[in-house]
Amino acid sequence: MHKSELINAIAGHADLTKTDAGRALDALQKAIENTLIAGDSVTLVGFGTFGVKDRSERTGRNPQTGKEITIAAAKVPFFKPGKSLKDSING
Repeated sequence: MHKSELINAIAGHADLTKTDAGRALDALQKAIENTLIAGDSVTLVGFGTFGVKDRSERTGRNPQTGKEITIAAAKVPFFKPGKSLKDSING
């Protein structure tokens, strides 16, 4: 599902115009992004948790040359699905 399809689904389920559904989706994305940038997590009970993990520096290989390289440490966003979401998918 692409963003435009998700907007159509939101509009249909929430009885909103596509424009309003698009604004709501954009606002949700921005709110989650700003919260993660601040170092906090977002928990939607039953759906899941968005958060940030610290990935330490590590050694890797350049696939073209085989030479070892150092991959810098980074903060990585993650999503952990909640129990309700898992249960609904598994039937």
